[in-house]
Amino acid sequence: MLTTNLKLKNWRNFQAIDVPLQEITYLLGPNASGKSNLLDVFRFLRDISKTKGGGLQQAVADRGGITKLRCLHARRDPEVEIEISVAEDAGSKLIWRYVLAFKPEGKGAQRILISKEKVYHSEKLILDRPNAEDRKDPMLLTQTHLEQIQVNSKFRDLGQFFGTTTYLHLVPQLLKFAEKLGGQRLEDDPFGQGFLERLAKTPQKTRDSRLVKITKALTQAVPQFKELRFQPDVLGHPHLQALYAHHRPNAGWQSEEHFSDGTLRLLGLLWALLDGTSTLLLEEPEISLNDAIVKQIPAMLNRFQRDKKSRRQIIVSTHSEALLSDAGIDGRSIVLLESSANGTTARSINKSETNAIISGLSVAEVVLPKTRPTTVNQLGLW
Repeated sequence: MLTTNLKLKNWRNFQAIDVPLQEITYLLGPNASGKSNLLDVFRFLRDISKTKGGGLQQAVADRGGITKLRCLHARRDPEVEIEISVAEDAGSKLIWRYVLAFKPEGKGAQRILISKEKVYHSEKLILDRPNAEDRKDPMLLTQTHLEQIQVNSKFRDLGQFFGTTTYLHLVPQLLKFAEKLGGQRLEDDPFGQGFLERLAKTPQKTRDSRLVKITKALTQAVPQFKELRFQPDVLGHPHLQALYAHHRPNAGWQSEEHFSDGTLRLLGLLWALLDGTSTLLLEEPEISLNDAIVKQIPAMLNRFQRDKKSRRQIIVSTHSEALLSDAGIDGRSIVLLESSANGTTARSINKSETNAIISGLSVAEVVLPKTRPTTVNQLGLW
């Protein structure tokens, strides 16, 4: 399944947006326009859908409370609303539509209360809250039905779809120095501090198969790279090791703390692509990578989409000229974020932009310049 349309009201940067999404969607926008905040909608729904250690109240609290979630430009309307449309694949009829709105109670404990929760299956309304039970007991409005397995049997597939969303924004330093840094790790570890533990928990056959595929890619992208393996140390701590071609034939294996940042970023990207079939969120995958590698990312994503076994929806935030120079990027896959004094808006590309791409120009040439700050040339005079 994949998300075909996203509507938001008063979510972070966005007062109101309504945009279609494709099997591969590229989010473009200037710094601080809300690319990460838009991706966080999917993580938010994932966190709500957790039946253990999750739910609406926790998901809001983890993000600093309703005052951090609600758009600052929403001066009078305290309600945050998310609407997601889901189909089996692009071009298919809708299977699910989920609407969730919530706002602070406004008195007493200042709880977050659901003001609207609707589920449509094939456009037939099967859940409509608040209902009679909610009105009798307002405490019920502190929880979505999405997070309650005793009441969501009719739409549990939708909860599982939201709950399996994958997000990995691997920060090489957190992986290299994870043992030295110690400390508490964020749940679901979005930044890769526990990446090696994730590999260790993966069934050996699956892990080995993925590492073979990743090795083939790394030999094409990393000079002198020969082999990659998963190797616990004598204390049982998991490690990745790489072997490079060297003038000393017995130079030995290097562990992950000696990998370059670019190698680790590419490795994390490849693992994320292979890790499941749920929605995958990629935030600026170009970071730390050579432009020659970055230019190949769209082709890699398209290749994954052609394989039915690995096919999944991929949403990418980027402002990389190298990545967006790929002539194979469909203009319909672009969502452009535009900042204004009243918050950020989001739109698909317009007719003139579409015609320019059809005529042979790249997304980098047509759309990317529109994310450029108008006064950026003055920065060099600072």
